[in-house]
Amino acid sequence: MRVLVVEDARALADVLAEGLRDQGMAVDVAHDGLAAATKLDVNSYDVVVLDRDLPAIHGDMLCQMITERDDRAMVLMLTAAGSPDDRVSGLTLGADDYLAKPFHFPELILRIRALARRRPAARARTLRAAGIELDPVRRTATRNGHRLDLSVKEFALLEALLTAGPAFLSTEDLLEQVWDENTDPFTNTVTVTVSRLRRKLGSPPIIVTMPGVGYRIADPGPAGRD
Repeated sequence: MRVLVVEDARALADVLAEGLRDQGMAVDVAHDGLAAATKLDVNSYDVVVLDRDLPAIHGDMLCQMITERDDRAMVLMLTAAGSPDDRVSGLTLGADDYLAKPFHFPELILRIRALARRRPAARARTLRAAGIELDPVRRTATRNGHRLDLSVKEFALLEALLTAGPAFLSTEDLLEQVWDENTDPFTNTVTVTVSRLRRKLGSPPIIVTMPGVGYRIADPGPAGRD
């Protein structure tokens, strides 16, 4: 899941980004509405966590811009303006959810995950393929009934591959979906994480690699390569 945090209070933005990354989300940050609009033109996001009182482009206008897009992200307004009238006005602008500051972080996580599931063409709650069952909400993954002990990035990588299956995901796709814009595009972090994930998934191998194309999950068979 990829999330854009739009918050002009830099300390809060850093806390939000760190907390969401700890939950396995790829997170980008913008500190004003103009920077957010630029990132939205370049990247595809599942959820935008949006403050209302933003410089450059106000959060209300940015919300309307997002809702007018064909491949729109879900919008969670996270703002100090928390009266019932503020909530109604925010939802009227097209926001999909509204959470007032101060907030309880576990509630924010649940709301973001719920919005991602509601996004058009969102992934199923439980992802299944090749003996794998992964529940993004409960953060559990098993293979043939045996629980997998995965790191945050390994879990997110497996989720991305299962969601895309049976299509291939390139290294660039995985960097965008599992990491974020601050990751060095020339790093070998994808290769290293795939290697660790393969070991934890065990035999027979189910992550197929096609040089120059990318990775995918496939049922083990004579045509598989690893």
